[in-house]
Amino acid sequence: MRILTNHQVSKSKGNGKKSKTANAQKTAKKGKSSAHSSKNTRIVIGIVLMLFAVLSAISIFSYIFTHSADILYIDGNIDKPANWLGKMGAYLAHGIADYSFGIYAIGLMLILFFVGVKLTFDKEPITLFKSKDSEHPSRGLGLIINTFLTISWLSMFTALFSPNSENFPEGVFGEIITGALKSGTTLFGAVGILIGILFVILILCYNLSPNSVIEFFSKFKKEDSDSEGEKVKKHRGFFSFFRKKEDEDEDEDEQGVYDERENEELPGLYAGERGSVSKKYDNNTIVFEPTEDTEPDESPTQTPKQAQKPQKATTKFEPVVPMDIINENDKVAKPEEPENDEEEGDAEETPTTESKTSGAPIEELEDYDPRKDLSTYQFPTTDLLMDYQNAEIDEETKRKDLYEKKERIERTLKSFGIEIKKIFAKVGPTVTLYEIVPADGVRISKIKNLEDDIALSLAALGIRIIAPIPGKGTIGIEVPNANPQIVPMKELLESDAFKNSKYELPVALGKTISNESFVADLAKMPHLLMAGATGQGKSVGLNAIIASLLYKKHPAELKFVLVDPKKVEFTLYSIIENHYLAMLPNATEPIITDTKKVINTLNSLCNEMDTRYDLLKTASVRNIKEYNAKFCHRQLSPANGHRYLPYIVLIIDEFGDLIMTAGREIETPIARLAQLARAIGIHLVIATQRPSVKIITGAIKANFPARVAFRVASQIDSRTILDSSGADQLIGRGDMLISTGSDLVRLQCAFIDTPEVEKLTRFIAEQQGYPEPFLLPEYVEEETDNLDANVDSDAIDPCFMDAATLIVETQQGSTSLIQRRMRLGYARAGRIMDQLEEFKIVGPSMGSKVREVKVRSNEELRVIFQNMGLI
Repeated sequence: MRILTNHQVSKSKGNGKKSKTANAQKTAKKGKSSAHSSKNTRIVIGIVLMLFAVLSAISIFSYIFTHSADILYIDGNIDKPANWLGKMGAYLAHGIADYSFGIYAIGLMLILFFVGVKLTFDKEPITLFKSKDSEHPSRGLGLIINTFLTISWLSMFTALFSPNSENFPEGVFGEIITGALKSGTTLFGAVGILIGILFVILILCYNLSPNSVIEFFSKFKKEDSDSEGEKVKKHRGFFSFFRKKEDEDEDEDEQGVYDERENEELPGLYAGERGSVSKKYDNNTIVFEPTEDTEPDESPTQTPKQAQKPQKATTKFEPVVPMDIINENDKVAKPEEPENDEEEGDAEETPTTESKTSGAPIEELEDYDPRKDLSTYQFPTTDLLMDYQNAEIDEETKRKDLYEKKERIERTLKSFGIEIKKIFAKVGPTVTLYEIVPADGVRISKIKNLEDDIALSLAALGIRIIAPIPGKGTIGIEVPNANPQIVPMKELLESDAFKNSKYELPVALGKTISNESFVADLAKMPHLLMAGATGQGKSVGLNAIIASLLYKKHPAELKFVLVDPKKVEFTLYSIIENHYLAMLPNATEPIITDTKKVINTLNSLCNEMDTRYDLLKTASVRNIKEYNAKFCHRQLSPANGHRYLPYIVLIIDEFGDLIMTAGREIETPIARLAQLARAIGIHLVIATQRPSVKIITGAIKANFPARVAFRVASQIDSRTILDSSGADQLIGRGDMLISTGSDLVRLQCAFIDTPEVEKLTRFIAEQQGYPEPFLLPEYVEEETDNLDANVDSDAIDPCFMDAATLIVETQQGSTSLIQRRMRLGYARAGRIMDQLEEFKIVGPSMGSKVREVKVRSNEELRVIFQNMGLI
């Protein structure tokens, strides 16, 4: 005998448990698989039934018109049937219609179709059989019995007057039953029997009662004397008189189902259609709103019949409100009973439901819509813009030109001992990018130094070499096309990249070398610096930015501050001041052209920025998007100073002129806005045609990571604006480079002409706007100091102007410099330096270090001399 140890016994028990578990899992899996297979089988059967029902119904309907030809085909007298479904349709219609209920067999196909729907989708759109256990009992006896009885009667009635002996259109059923009736009685007797059967069917299937028939016909006599309100009720009765008997049956059977007009008011809630919860405003309050079918109770007291009718037990809902959220003044009020006045019937149309916890009307809790004030505003359509037809180029000519340039590039590189593996081209609207894969061991700098030689071999202007292309192991050579293409603004606005963009401030700038639409988000840039020589496309680029925003943003969501020192660029936008423009309270012109007003506007924007940051701090959010979302969801109260914050875009056309005339008074607020304003929705777009270090200072460049460069005169200007070369090699007329940090992309700027801008602004101006433009905070100027007032020339040192000019030109605020260069004593040089500090030409003393020079150019210094009255 074998003796098992305790370990072996426990192990065998464990194995037994595992085997039982495994068997149970296998059984469950088999059950699931069988259930799954049965479900699939039911779906397949349902689809087959639906398909058969549709095809049979089509063939039977066609049989009405093609009966004679189909019978001749079935008998073999003709070669082709006339049925819409061909041979199959002829046999289907003959087999189903002639040997059942005739043309009314379409009703059988209807039943078959709904059975297929139930099997396939496991849903019953129409009650197939009457269900007594249902909460809402079906009408009549169900679809199957109702349809069967109806088509049976129609088949018999049709056979009564049909002279045809081919069982059409009544079918075999009608022919047999009606034949029996004719043989047993006269024609009038048969008609009487069929009419009696008809009434039985109407009562059983469609709930017809004598009272409903009398009431239906009596409505036509009293309709002229009824009021408008009662006509509506009688109109409803016109469509619901068949339901009359069922409602009476429900009353007699004491089903306890609510009548639609007997909704009882629940404490603290609005009782609409029972069970229809519309909104949940917080964890404690559930609001029931009325639906369209709910009718008000016409009498405040019950009629004797209603008093005798058993009422369904009503549970009073008392929402539990935590005590820590109820203030002393916020008492939970009980619902008031409706007054018995003549207008009680209209109470449902204008409900004034209030929340139990807050006591505020429900309408105030709806989300705030900033577009509601201008709800009729229509966005401009692209039909206002023009389609520019580019010169058509033969594909063969284009391919030949590309092949020739490719051969020249290969020949030039090979002549300098540079081997390449592969070369291919991407054709853009303005330039073609030739991507070169160099052979192993070739130095990139060797190819980059051949820029002028390649330009010479191609006889082209503006060759640019990208070595290497970021993200690829290739070297790019950009060659201008012989026939540059125009990129219409309309084409960009109709592109999917712009229409489907989810950006806050989408800007369509142009097309890339790959002919792809380039759409950027100004809110993510967050500011844009543009530079380029005169006539290279800066103003067109600014118009493209403005047009993109006008096509995408509602006037309630966006405002522009337009600064135009040249006074002619932004004049067309002045007519939309009540829609999109922002200005100072006392401003007379919507477009800012005066330098002094520019300073006040910039300082006002700084005040607006500070105010918005205070609002964000109070709301505990980090940016304007989160703040506006909270405000729209009614989480911030206007009573506490909160308001909807639109985006503000400041656009300056010629920044260099402002720096020349105003200097530091312009630079300081610009730097503040560039550093801080992006989080609260104020964004800057600055353009200049003088990209020098005196105009584009380090403080400005540091806060403008997104920069656009059109063609410039020198490589130094290109490095000033882009921190790299390349802008000096552009071909002009909208050809530009955009830098968004690390990437440098070449684009052909979208073109929008002055007539297009005029049509666009006129379309907007013709619509209803706000009563007044968006007003910025009023800026109060500080009291003028000695710098702005005429001073006594006797109190100024005669060498003051020369010393100031010397300090500004050398940018060194040093007293010893004045001593050496002007050969003055230390005491006199010190007095001149004090006067320079007094008139804010230099900063305060910094010990042994030189003083800061606050004036950057001679033009700015000349303005100071004019204000002092020295010139």
